[in-house]
Amino acid sequence: MNVGIVAQRGNERAATLAGRLQETLTEEGVTVRIDAATAEQLGIDGVDVSRMTENDLVVSIGGDGTFLFAASGAGGTPILGVNLGEVGFLNAVAPEEAVDEVRAVVAEYHEDGKIPSRAVPRLRASGDGDWSVHPALNEIVIQGAQRGHGQGLDYEVHIDGVEYGEGHADGVLISTPTGSTAYNLSEGGPLVHPGVDGLVFTEMCAQNPMPPLVFDPDHDVVIRVENAPFAVVGSDGTQVRIEPPETITVSLAPEPAHIAGPSTNFFGALSKLD
Repeated sequence: MNVGIVAQRGNERAATLAGRLQETLTEEGVTVRIDAATAEQLGIDGVDVSRMTENDLVVSIGGDGTFLFAASGAGGTPILGVNLGEVGFLNAVAPEEAVDEVRAVVAEYHEDGKIPSRAVPRLRASGDGDWSVHPALNEIVIQGAQRGHGQGLDYEVHIDGVEYGEGHADGVLISTPTGSTAYNLSEGGPLVHPGVDGLVFTEMCAQNPMPPLVFDPDHDVVIRVENAPFAVVGSDGTQVRIEPPETITVSLAPEPAHIAGPSTNFFGALSKLD
């Protein structure tokens, strides 16, 4: 069995736990690959995060940002999140339980040949200029070169070919239920329970805003942007620069992400929000 480990960059506590996991799993005959930055902290060889898809399980140690980083290279490989104390909507395992929890998952794999996990949707975005962004577990964000009065961009939104709205805003975003607690929430979008099968469309400081819209994930969203020197399309924090006018299509990615281990206590995590 192969297990990948991705730890929060620059966090000594996370690197130490990654080292403990590697030592324990190696002693039990498991091949362990640690992300390059953490491996450097530990003084060992590491691998690029893009190679995490080569493993049977990926362990993320840190906060939700670290989980998203791990997910960017894990593809469809199940990810188990260890929470180091942040809100932790994606990381359900406490650090003191991490070694035992990972060992239990490894034991299940050896017994059944698979890792129990739950699928969560990801979003893809592509444009007329023959570009695309990495599938997003949280959200796709489309925004102007700058935010604030007199900035932003003009946009027109169609959902399944029907115009939903148009106007001027700093930007717009489409989030999954997983991402509803992230950028979407800070822009006034709704909290969506992870069990809800839907996506959220939210405008960012629009001049004439519509209420945020929750819609069926099978619908394609087409967004036309113009009247900006340039714009950026973000996928969980990574960005592609585009030159308006441009048409962006956002839809479900064909391959969801998979989360292993116990489910997060969603309502308990909400209590930690500021």
